[in-house]
Amino acid sequence: MIDDTLLPALKQVKYPGFSRDIVSFGLVTGATVEGNRAVVALAVSTADERIPRLLKQDVEQALATVQGIEGADVHISVTVPKNAGHGQKRNVQGPEQQRLPGVKKIIAVASGKGGVGKSTVAVNLACAFDKLLSEKGRPHQVGLMDCDIYGPSVPLMMGMSARPEVRDNMLTPLENFGIRVMSMGFLLDESTPVVWRGPMVMKTIQQFAANVDWGEMDILVVDLPPGTGDAQLSLVQTLPLDGAVIVTTPQGVAVSVTRRGAMMFGKVNVPLLGVAENMSYLENPDGSKSYIFGQGGGEVAARDLETPLLGQIPLDPSISQGSERGIPSVIGHPDSTAGQSFVEMARTLLTKLEL
Repeated sequence: MIDDTLLPALKQVKYPGFSRDIVSFGLVTGATVEGNRAVVALAVSTADERIPRLLKQDVEQALATVQGIEGADVHISVTVPKNAGHGQKRNVQGPEQQRLPGVKKIIAVASGKGGVGKSTVAVNLACAFDKLLSEKGRPHQVGLMDCDIYGPSVPLMMGMSARPEVRDNMLTPLENFGIRVMSMGFLLDESTPVVWRGPMVMKTIQQFAANVDWGEMDILVVDLPPGTGDAQLSLVQTLPLDGAVIVTTPQGVAVSVTRRGAMMFGKVNVPLLGVAENMSYLENPDGSKSYIFGQGGGEVAARDLETPLLGQIPLDPSISQGSERGIPSVIGHPDSTAGQSFVEMARTLLTKLEL
């Protein structure tokens, strides 16, 4: 129970290193007023010994501004994540954040708005990663986590429709084209709408991280829903991302929204790996280019975000046709301009990630 007189002050306390407050993170397990003192209980999951000390200090300072409160007793219950210490160290560790055992790198593919082809980029990047890693003698080392809870399109794009098996209380990812895939689309009927509030979205993403047997792999690609809502924050809270790829289209309105969406990653200390401009141009039969949606938006977004422009993907009918047939461009049309664009972007990213 949280006393209404204390709630506004507690909402002003941000989790260290994050722009999100401790109430929305669900860390406050109790807050009451006893006489002229506030009694607050927090529950955090972290391996960083500084976090409880910083939280206690910030909560005490926030409650000192509440009229009638002359002191605060702050009690913090700390749980150390099971997998703390695995993988690279991060500058900031959020609540319940942990590495996935056996997974070397995790990147997110995100966008500020829908309709820019984010899932198409995520699917083709995953296939391109597998192609390049296979050439290095490391096949089947790529995973794809579809966190677009409200509109999971990855199963269709990957040509997959079966149900995942449960072994030892762990979901086993389905596999196609050498990519291990988990998606809400495998668990719901096609006609079932997903009408969920934030906590349910958060729980699902946490389960995709903790209750899926991903096995050993070099890189896990995470397809985020568009925007900067609960799903994105839940993912950053749950998994220590090694970077994010931002997808945009050339027109100004898309670029403007993309910039705002990408800034969320900066606030939670997730490095931007680069911008991918989708639907950049239409390639004419004579080799010339028609810029249907304008020109230069990706370059502008990359410059403003101080990150590289990874590549420009043409507006190619074979991309949408392949998605509908469940055959990504990298697999079905590897020699096309689009297929080669995805591979070159993947090559750049693998170099950045030192894989």
